[in-house]
Amino acid sequence: MGADAAGTSHRGHKPAPAASAPCAPGAIVPGATPAAQPGPEHVTEPVAYDAILLAGFGGPEGQDDVIPFLRNVTSGRGIPDERLEEVAHHYRHFGGVSPINEQNRVLKAALEAELASRGIDLPVIWGNRNWDPYLNDALAEAKTAGYSKLIAIATSAYSSYSSCRQYREDFADALADTGLGDEIQIDKVRQFFDHPGFVQPFVEGVRAGIAGLEASAGLDRTNEVEVLFATHSIPSTDAARSGPAERGFGEGGAYAAQHRAVAEVVMREAGASDVPWQLVYQSRSGPPSMPWLEPDVNDAIEQLPAAGRKAVVIVPLGFVSDHMEVLWDLDNEALETAEQRGLAAVRVPTPGTHPAYIAGLVDLVLERVNGTPVAERPAVTELGPWYDVCRPGCCENVRLGFRPALAGIAP
Repeated sequence: MGADAAGTSHRGHKPAPAASAPCAPGAIVPGATPAAQPGPEHVTEPVAYDAILLAGFGGPEGQDDVIPFLRNVTSGRGIPDERLEEVAHHYRHFGGVSPINEQNRVLKAALEAELASRGIDLPVIWGNRNWDPYLNDALAEAKTAGYSKLIAIATSAYSSYSSCRQYREDFADALADTGLGDEIQIDKVRQFFDHPGFVQPFVEGVRAGIAGLEASAGLDRTNEVEVLFATHSIPSTDAARSGPAERGFGEGGAYAAQHRAVAEVVMREAGASDVPWQLVYQSRSGPPSMPWLEPDVNDAIEQLPAAGRKAVVIVPLGFVSDHMEVLWDLDNEALETAEQRGLAAVRVPTPGTHPAYIAGLVDLVLERVNGTPVAERPAVTELGPWYDVCRPGCCENVRLGFRPALAGIAP
């Protein structure tokens, strides 16, 4: 039985990489329900799902968990424990506990409450990619309950290998690990970067953040305040492969384009089109010789005083909750950099369990339950609504190539 509350003693295992993914005769999308098997960009045929699969990243819940968790995150890369310990200090600082598992418990409860309030009978099963409860635990739970058609929500909004395709690969790994490939089908809701439920909390946060700085410091917002939209950096080569190549997103691929498009909407809807802003990146890893998306948030902050800025609003646009990259890299390091440079600074909230975000996630599930026509699906940028079924060849990991994955057309 998977761990479903803090303090449980169960320790499952991260599935090994799958050698293949189950594919029905004539289908081009592995592991999918019949409506998605032909690979349409958007599935407009209703599907009677049995349950929602809430797919998280996972995180340690004690000091003894930290290194095993980091081994899971970096599996296949041959990184020795000594190197892992060098990056473990973020978790050690917080007692070895990542907030992400508790946040997903709260998210699961909020989804269940929203579903119940609408009279929707869809249970929510939670599984993680890198820690208890693992995705294979979640599929075993589904099997026990008799659920055979799952609609997955990945707790990541944008398109890239690490934020979309890797989840889809892990679904395939979990099916192979449990041997349930012939019994359970898994579809996934579209990437929701431009769904209004995800965007609205940021609009409110930016509006409040700018207003607070104006009120407390008497600043000229058009010259003395800058908004930095922060997201996780990824290797430049992987970024270039994000999204379908035929869309021609250019440098940074769909990953950067989606963030820029959402940031523009946030500034406009917050009534802040007159305030300077830029997209910045954080939390890079890997060797210095490997190019990652830039500028780094701290480098950007250091340059602000020379541009006449006296305050900065930091927006964690790439994140759905206040997990470690937000608490450490932004609340600790970025705010410290701002203080050192004499800047007033505020970090706005992530969506978390904001009512609009929770309602939006349920709406995304209902798009697939009801087969909602594309014209009726909300999207606040011209890039969306994004695909229900990922297109062939998108979001490749350049180092590893394509592994078996669900919820997309095999390349």
